[in-house]
Amino acid sequence: MMIFADALAKPQLFNQRQLQIVRDIISGGGRISTILTQLGARSEEEAFHYLALTLGMRLLDLSKTEVDQDVLQTFPMKMVHRYGVFPVGYDPDGSLVVATGNPFDLYAIDAISATVKTPVTPVVALPSELAKLIKTYLGVGAETIEGLLAQAGEDGGVEMLEELEWDQSGDAAMAQEASVVRLVNDILTEAIEARASDIHIEAQEHGMKVRYRIDGVLQTQPMPPEINRFQSAIVSRLKIMARLNIAEKRIPQDGRIKLKVQGREIDIRLSIIPMLHGEGIVMRVLDKDRMNFTLKGIGMDADIYDAFGQLIKLPHGIILVTGPTGSGKTTTLYSALNEIKDEATKIITTEDPIEYQLDGINQIQVHTKVGLTFAASLRAILRHDPDVCLIGEIRDFETAENAIQASLTGHIVFSTLHTNDAAGAFTRMIDMGVEPFLVCSTVEGIMAQRLVRRLCKHCAEPYIPDLKDTPKDFPFDKMREEKSEVLRPVGCRECRHTGYSGRVAIYELLIANDEIRQLAGQRSPAHFVKEAARKAGMMTLRENGWRKVLWGTTSIDEIVRMARHD
Repeated sequence: MMIFADALAKPQLFNQRQLQIVRDIISGGGRISTILTQLGARSEEEAFHYLALTLGMRLLDLSKTEVDQDVLQTFPMKMVHRYGVFPVGYDPDGSLVVATGNPFDLYAIDAISATVKTPVTPVVALPSELAKLIKTYLGVGAETIEGLLAQAGEDGGVEMLEELEWDQSGDAAMAQEASVVRLVNDILTEAIEARASDIHIEAQEHGMKVRYRIDGVLQTQPMPPEINRFQSAIVSRLKIMARLNIAEKRIPQDGRIKLKVQGREIDIRLSIIPMLHGEGIVMRVLDKDRMNFTLKGIGMDADIYDAFGQLIKLPHGIILVTGPTGSGKTTTLYSALNEIKDEATKIITTEDPIEYQLDGINQIQVHTKVGLTFAASLRAILRHDPDVCLIGEIRDFETAENAIQASLTGHIVFSTLHTNDAAGAFTRMIDMGVEPFLVCSTVEGIMAQRLVRRLCKHCAEPYIPDLKDTPKDFPFDKMREEKSEVLRPVGCRECRHTGYSGRVAIYELLIANDEIRQLAGQRSPAHFVKEAARKAGMMTLRENGWRKVLWGTTSIDEIVRMARHD
């Protein structure tokens, strides 16, 4: 078991007054961090270090502690939530070591000892680390299921930004119970704290499964088995929050939830589809406060930033961003618009859906059911005297044709396409039915991109790649020449043991020149266009990925996973 070092500044003991202040704060459910100046400590960790010394107890570093699974399985879980403790193992003398954030609660220690019929040795732990440990081993919402009805007034720091309405049915009544409200809030809050982009709540034969998509990869969240009996209530609660019909369980429904979580406004897009074993829910989490809509802020390489920056300032033409769903296309386009917006420029977008609301930019929400399609809205936009237009996606001939007409009449048009690489965009538009000479004369540049996971800065370790296990196109020569350090993921508490934290884009920027336009106009295959672009200096997705590996940003495995060999 890891104990914090004794040399955290100058070890000191609290006097009687300081000890009483600490006792009152902890017993009242407060945080020591609010009284650090009175305690002469620089951090919460240091304050708990002093407290442990004063009480003659050990301070346990839970982030580096291995929990004995056998102990955990035999320990009564109700004790964990009732007293805010966690069993970590046995001391050499045979006593059970229990971590607590409140070392003054001697009654809890006596009650635990009497229940487990074993002597208990309490050790001090930081409450924040204790809460993380409970979620890791017992699951999100475990505390709620065990005993939240006694805390009906709490809402987990989640505030609805709109008044909710519901009927008086049994489903609605159960969904509005304090325990269910808190349980749903726990699931949402944990997802937001974990930087999840999507929350999947899946109805399975043997119960409910909750998964978060973090950095593009789904991760199953530990959940207590008792959560299964709350499944129907959880679905109903989410339907109420999204203003959906809770009685309708036969057809798909879509809704939107606006929340304020810990002071931040969060927008959640919710989709419900009836499945074999119940209704499946997927929620897209949109957290504008965590987004940085600038080209440098999204991590664009300096040379690509310079070239792309010149493209987006052209007076007219089409600029496309391509890639699969979830590759950051919208973020790149928003960042480009923010880069060029000013008081002298009229910018209008048409999107489906509008993911983020941008100041100084006029945004239109597509409504296909009433005839407001991308093509129809673009025709209307051109009567609003715009300088710059953004079309969420070019999906069909009509939209592509209107985009080309807009560019020919002196507008700069931004849009997205679903293609595997930049060169394929020409072929894709021609396949929609647009004349090749129109495509090659209006498309000025195409940015293909993918998102790869960024290595965790706390645990990534350097290593020398084995030639046999490394892709043939990996630039070993460049690595030796630049004396670059290649890193690989390890996994730690900071990155939830994945080895990665956050994502970064890899780019492939094709700028149309005379040769490329000629090839596109002749309907040449995409690989000929790609070769012409590479001769003109284009770096492919794979090559840009290897550059980020040599920079120590991501791993070889990530590039192999996300970018195909050229």
